[in-house]
Amino acid sequence: MTARSAAFFDLDKTILARSSTLAFSRPFYAGGLINRRTVLRSAYAQFVYLLGGADHDQMERMREYISVMCTGWDVATVKAIVADTLDHIVRPMIHTEAVELIEQHHQAGRDVVIVSSSGAEVVEPIGAMLGADKVIATRMVVADGKYTGEIAEYAYGPHKVTAIEALAAAEGYDLATSYGYSDSITDEPLLAAVGHPFAVNPDKALRRVATERGWPVLEFAEPSEHTGLQGVRRPAVAAGLIAAVAAGALLMASRRRARTR
Repeated sequence: MTARSAAFFDLDKTILARSSTLAFSRPFYAGGLINRRTVLRSAYAQFVYLLGGADHDQMERMREYISVMCTGWDVATVKAIVADTLDHIVRPMIHTEAVELIEQHHQAGRDVVIVSSSGAEVVEPIGAMLGADKVIATRMVVADGKYTGEIAEYAYGPHKVTAIEALAAAEGYDLATSYGYSDSITDEPLLAAVGHPFAVNPDKALRRVATERGWPVLEFAEPSEHTGLQGVRRPAVAAGLIAAVAAGALLMASRRRARTR
């Protein structure tokens, strides 16, 4: 088999301007999967994530939180909610530059692979929307159609490298000529594993590493009025940020009240 190259994209804050998993907190609330307190916590986590990115410890806490939160959820219900709200939730979050890069890689004959620590039930439909050829995502253990809370495959940090190496062996990708895109220092192993790494809107730690190693840095603007995937309205993103700020303020106020009792 002749070796070919691929383009590996992180999803959250690389292709999308926000966290894909946390963005679905309100539809999950409307669908009866989570309560109001969880929605507020998710909005606050989203706000913090937007401001400064998530380091290893924060990602671990987020993983534990989401694992506990989704225990007992009906998988078919999750898939139905994602399918029904995907267009409304995801399109306003897509970076135009990412869409253009995906198209450029396809025109060059490369497969596009999304590699995300978010759950497969969220990532796979987004990948289909974006025209990705493959998806690597976190997979939860399912029993009797419900999540047990245990993780079968965790697509995060060095686990992403293991996953892309296995995919490269199966598909005949040459990682030395392949491309990688991410915003987070937690994806440094993924970027280091390919021949053409790019830091996209990088957090401080990744920006420092990119500067030291001579990796190109790409700056993607906030999603604008339109993307290559039909019309996308920016106000939806602004409204989500305002809601996150408000939720964060409410959560912090409630914590202050609790401490003073």
